[in-house]
Amino acid sequence: MIKESIKEAEVRMKGAITSLEEDLTGIRTGRATPALIEKLQIEYYGTQTSLMQLASISVPEARTLLIRPFDPSSLKAIEKAILASDLGLTPNNDGKVIRLNLPPLNEERRRELVKVVHARLEECRIAIRNIRRDIIKDLKDFEKEKLISEDDLETAEDELQKLTERMATEEVEKIGEKKEKEIMEV
Repeated sequence: MIKESIKEAEVRMKGAITSLEEDLTGIRTGRATPALIEKLQIEYYGTQTSLMQLASISVPEARTLLIRPFDPSSLKAIEKAILASDLGLTPNNDGKVIRLNLPPLNEERRRELVKVVHARLEECRIAIRNIRRDIIKDLKDFEKEKLISEDDLETAEDELQKLTERMATEEVEKIGEKKEKEIMEV
């Protein structure tokens, strides 16, 4: 019962870290990457749909993204969503495709992006700590129901704490340092 709870915590914490990694791929690093815009939500026939389901996204040049909608009538909706997003990009629409030119990042913008990364890292740490809290609550319930002993509870809490520290500090820090280095690279 304790092992299953610890395993569940580990799976959920890894999920939080995977979510963080996916989230950070959308933060610009100066190079064009489809991950920057593929999850952008577009209003398409009254439904929120991700851009990658509506168009093919390619990288013809290092600082250019090319969006080719499967349905040409969705071009205006895609353009509108890009303008409304916090990406700070201006779409160039030629009637068939949208080109996004990524301007080179200046020092001030790089520092702003690093702050965004740090905020996302903290959100992930909070999610991991919430998972720990939920599992500890479950373990305490097991102890109240006499399914596990007090000693088992303490041992499980220690193991859970070590897992939390490994995930919340080591894993998240490693991901954050890598992304920060990527952003600050000129």
